[in-house]
Amino acid sequence: MKRSNTLRFAAIAAAGVLALTACDNAAQEGSGDGGDGGGEESSELRVGLAYDVGGRGDRSFNDSAYRGLEQAMNELGVDAQEFEPTDGEADSAKVERLSTMADEGYNVIIAVGFAYDGAVREVAPEFPEVDFAIVDSEIEDVDNVTSLVFAEEQASFLAGAAAALSTEEDHVGFVGGVETPLIHKFQAGYEAGVAHVDEDITVEVDYLSQPPDFSGFSDPARGRELAQAQYDRGADVIYHAAGASGNGVLEAAVANDFLFIGVDSDQYENAEDAQKPFVLTSAIKQVDVAVFELIQAATEGDVAAGIERFDLSGGGVDYTTTNEELISPIQGDLDEIKQQIIDGEIEVPTAP
Repeated sequence: MKRSNTLRFAAIAAAGVLALTACDNAAQEGSGDGGDGGGEESSELRVGLAYDVGGRGDRSFNDSAYRGLEQAMNELGVDAQEFEPTDGEADSAKVERLSTMADEGYNVIIAVGFAYDGAVREVAPEFPEVDFAIVDSEIEDVDNVTSLVFAEEQASFLAGAAAALSTEEDHVGFVGGVETPLIHKFQAGYEAGVAHVDEDITVEVDYLSQPPDFSGFSDPARGRELAQAQYDRGADVIYHAAGASGNGVLEAAVANDFLFIGVDSDQYENAEDAQKPFVLTSAIKQVDVAVFELIQAATEGDVAAGIERFDLSGGGVDYTTTNEELISPIQGDLDEIKQQIIDGEIEVPTAP
């Protein structure tokens, strides 16, 4: 059974609180203005969020998931806890983490990232009363799992078009974290977006690591090194899909005066003041909204197993316009391309 995709993709305001609060504190905070969480001041729901490689603080994928959790705490009063991975951990560690969460009484367990696919498939059937969710992996055959998946290639196509419209050297780059089918979607969309604007533009492509080594998502120093190499070969706009390693790509952009395109979160908003002028745009996916809406459904007893797909037409993915100085000259072109994708006039590939 599948629940219809009716997410309200509106901007989520971060509260700026770095530590999770217990449900009684969240209820107290929410009692003043009520928020938009259906008027609930508190909830007995216990939510566990297991982060992907890199953990919270990546300014990207994991931080987006945290914003959704934080909103659920503040507006719905849920009791929540974060669970961080360890570098280079085995799949058995993920199984143990999810099993421990279920044993400890968490009603909703959200696994952030495709690396949890095997663990979710193993653990979820053992705890049929727990609602499991996984981001970026499709699991259809387990009754208590909801898959939150995104059309990353569509947002990446817009990132590629933005790069092509902004390059002065007709030479751009892509830095991937780990070479997997998921990150291939980012690469494919980006390359297609560049070619849509100008087929003669050169696209550099590098990956930080190969499976089963997932350190490519948590190695900013290596990200900076690869970005520097691409710049030295002529790239003057570089897009990354590398999690926390993307922070190194941004450092290279600042040091060498080239343009940076972020991923998953609005990395202009998350950047330091000195870095902001170098952030052209970000290819975002609304993991925060998807996480919040899933938890909200759980408070209402309305979570259903199946695949939730979020694409450009519903606002589940997009490009950002926060750096107005850089994006406004090309925004009209990007919006035209965006509409063509939504209308089906442009078919975006999912593999390079």
